[in-house]
Amino acid sequence: MKKTREIAIAGLLILLIFAFAENTLYSQGIRGERPPLRERIFFGGDLGLQFGTITNIEIAPLVGVWLLPRVAIAAGPEYRYYAQKHFGGTNIYGGRAYTQLVLIQDINNIIPAGLHLGLFLHAEDELLNLESRTPFWVNNQVTTDRFNINTFLVGGGVSQPMGRRSALNIIALWALNDPYGLYRSPDIRVSFTF
Repeated sequence: MKKTREIAIAGLLILLIFAFAENTLYSQGIRGERPPLRERIFFGGDLGLQFGTITNIEIAPLVGVWLLPRVAIAAGPEYRYYAQKHFGGTNIYGGRAYTQLVLIQDINNIIPAGLHLGLFLHAEDELLNLESRTPFWVNNQVTTDRFNINTFLVGGGVSQPMGRRSALNIIALWALNDPYGLYRSPDIRVSFTF
């Protein structure tokens, strides 16, 4: 837990340094006018489907805002239906909030290969509510009907622009703390924002 806290603090400090540098560029007039809030707000989310021995259906809409041209924050609810053959299923719900830091907005400016991809870092805090009666969770010693777990995930991704304000994102995340075995690292997500 102490190592997780140290990593989270280091990530936050890096984010603050980038935010301060970007804000300084705006205040000195090096960057243009900051766009109005309605142009910086974005929507999107994940839709996950897995069928077979394990069934996993996930719906996670989100709303976010670009604080700076390279820094975004977003949050939203999350719902999952998880089932294993012969064990039944369970409903998982909760929410998550994340921060993204864009490292490269268009890789074609660095390597002219005709690929217009962006690269970003992603840090996410997720709070989920699970049923304790199900046999899926490792180390489950909870006696109440439902219990909460808080997971911190970090990673990076690739963003493919699909228009002026929309993008398809592929993200690989590693869980820094996963006491109940909810994630297989890396957790690969495909999301869409507009």
